[in-house]
Amino acid sequence: MPASAAQPSSLPAAAILKVPEITVYFWVIKVLTTGMGEATSDYLVHRFPPPLAAAAAGVVLVATLLVQLAWPRYQLWVYWLAVVMVSVFGTMAADGLHVELHVPYVASTAFYAVSLAVIFWLWHRTEGTLSIHSITTRRRELFYWATVMATFALGTAGGDMMARTVGIGFLGAGIMFAGLICVPLIAWRFFGMNAILAFWFAYVVTRPLGASFADWAGVPHSLGGMGYGRGLVAVSLSVAILAMVTFLALTGRDVPGSRTASRI
Repeated sequence: MPASAAQPSSLPAAAILKVPEITVYFWVIKVLTTGMGEATSDYLVHRFPPPLAAAAAGVVLVATLLVQLAWPRYQLWVYWLAVVMVSVFGTMAADGLHVELHVPYVASTAFYAVSLAVIFWLWHRTEGTLSIHSITTRRRELFYWATVMATFALGTAGGDMMARTVGIGFLGAGIMFAGLICVPLIAWRFFGMNAILAFWFAYVVTRPLGASFADWAGVPHSLGGMGYGRGLVAVSLSVAILAMVTFLALTGRDVPGSRTASRI
């Protein structure tokens, strides 16, 4: 079918899609948010009582998600603010199980993996697809954000498990996850891996990838890091995120259905 013939039917879906075009910019910002969320969460819980910090982050997250849900279509500033807050709160939720309730990282990783699997099962059973290109209804968007939250919590627990429990350290974990995220890209491009499976595989891995390097840069030398400080890492990554989102705001390369988007 000619492109012009397919265009009219595809335009309405693109016009109401609630997520950005999946481009290289999407993945760069996603990794930045994971590192920023890790550093910000650690900074806050070391400066304020953890329950208070988690409660404050939870309130901001809920407010941001309500705005995101109420917005009629994708709006990059609202969307990425929601992702940032999921990153911060998701980190606190995962760390809270270990620090406050003394749940081993292996157990919390297994718990969040099962939680993610259940959400995927319910989403697919209800909607018949896990494609983010189908996020055009309120129910699908709720499934999407529940999945995002679960992937952040799983990635946080899994990254800490590899760095601390397995003992390969933050740098070692970062290098390992940097290699692991190449698996779905290669498998999709050259071996016909299902695109939806490849996307969610990579999406989960972005969390421990960014968080491991953020921890390595921010934590003290005594804990295996570079000692730059969690606050400095959080601010630096926030500036990088702001720069990337501003770039997308000016170019429109993240707009769903954009012809200028560099698809991957």
